[in-house]
Amino acid sequence: MRPIFIPKYIQQYLNKNHTQSNFDAIASAYQTLTKGREPEVSIVMPAYNEEENIVQTLSSLCHNNTSFAVEIVVVNNNSKDKTEELIKACGVICAEQTIQGITPTRNKGLSIAKGKYILNADADTIYPKDWIEEMIKPLATDNNAAITYGTFSFIPIGSTGRFTYYFYEWFSEFTRFYNAKFKTEAVNVYGFNSGFRKEQGLQVDGFNHPAGTNEDGFLALKLTEKGFGKMHRVGKSNAIVWTTDRRIQIDGGLWKGTWKRLKRVFNL
Repeated sequence: MRPIFIPKYIQQYLNKNHTQSNFDAIASAYQTLTKGREPEVSIVMPAYNEEENIVQTLSSLCHNNTSFAVEIVVVNNNSKDKTEELIKACGVICAEQTIQGITPTRNKGLSIAKGKYILNADADTIYPKDWIEEMIKPLATDNNAAITYGTFSFIPIGSTGRFTYYFYEWFSEFTRFYNAKFKTEAVNVYGFNSGFRKEQGLQVDGFNHPAGTNEDGFLALKLTEKGFGKMHRVGKSNAIVWTTDRRIQIDGGLWKGTWKRLKRVFNL
């Protein structure tokens, strides 16, 4: 079931809190997440000028409940604001990528990650407490799962209300079904909500992709074409991630964004 409203356990992360006590709480939660042993899972997150969102995102990730030992690697991509300072205040790993762009930034994180499994995350997204566990379980138990990807809902930051997005998300489910049935499931894979095995990712040249394609979906395509297995959709309600609607706002708002989506899906 898709939620109409933002759940309370997600709402608690929406308010910006840059107090020392909050940083200490996040750092303490992160130490619990690592379990004091070598990481099995590496959450890799690119960041460019994310001071408005990254503390909330890291807090939600650090407070996940999972049986896996987890490290969080944030790759700062030439941020001009306080992004790097805030990453370090939260106590997680902060790496640098001076080559501008999402692809080299994700590749940098992949290269230094220590975990067997990689989870892709973004700095403007809130992750539910079971996200890590639900995204990794198929990779750990099914050799025929090459990559996992999940579902998401929108946190409104523009004029569009949450109730309207509820219906938009159901419409999006139809387009994802159409993509998987008549085009390629790879276009349903997003870089803020997917996971794969590090060794296999390196074997297909990481996130590098040809012009006109996206780094996340093309990675999924490469992994399946290499014979590592299928794409596995994690559809459980306790794994739904919450991301801001800023991409829709960049596209000109909900209705313009919907039209652009339709044109992409149906090649109009």
